[in-house]
Amino acid sequence: MRSIDFTKAKYSLAAHYPHQWPEDVGAEVAFAGRSNVGKSSAINVITNQNRLAKTSKTPGRTQQIVFFDVEDDIRLVDLPGYGYAKAPESLRQHWQSFVSDYLFNRKCLRALVIPMDIRRPLTKLDFTMLECCWQTGLSAHVLLTKSDKFKRGKAMGILQSVKKQLESAPLTSIQLFSSLKKEGIDPARSRLNELYTQDRQTIQQSSEHNTLS
Repeated sequence: MRSIDFTKAKYSLAAHYPHQWPEDVGAEVAFAGRSNVGKSSAINVITNQNRLAKTSKTPGRTQQIVFFDVEDDIRLVDLPGYGYAKAPESLRQHWQSFVSDYLFNRKCLRALVIPMDIRRPLTKLDFTMLECCWQTGLSAHVLLTKSDKFKRGKAMGILQSVKKQLESAPLTSIQLFSSLKKEGIDPARSRLNELYTQDRQTIQQSSEHNTLS
């Protein structure tokens, strides 16, 4: 299997509208998560770059899809954080239509990486995002971020609990992750390598026979 060097990732563009997206070729994996779960930090440690994905002091403020070039026709994508209640209604509506368009119509999109704060995993909005993956034949990889907040035993217990809740979910994998302690980086990179090589149409056909009970 091809090994992608994520440390070569570099900023390409930030798009506010679909016509600004790069050409729909190659392969993309997108990061999507609630505001304040450590999504940008996860991108930065996986790429070994301190400021590749910029964080905002005002959660929910950034409403652009940011594209990073990794290698030829290989892109990492940062979707705007979801679920921030204080974001203006107009921005929330824009997020819903803009990101839905990307998730459902972007042919080169292979998978979503969904960071979730280990202290509050599987919120209603997280399930909504996972369901988008299952409906559209996208693989999903869950990062239980900020795992350093708990001792190893408790963190592993939460990991097993989340796995139990998603054991019937198609095409979904889960791991512990800590940007602060730089734990879980190699497993995340390994899983990303697998996700980039998947064919979405084939995945969709196989997932039609699996549903979350």
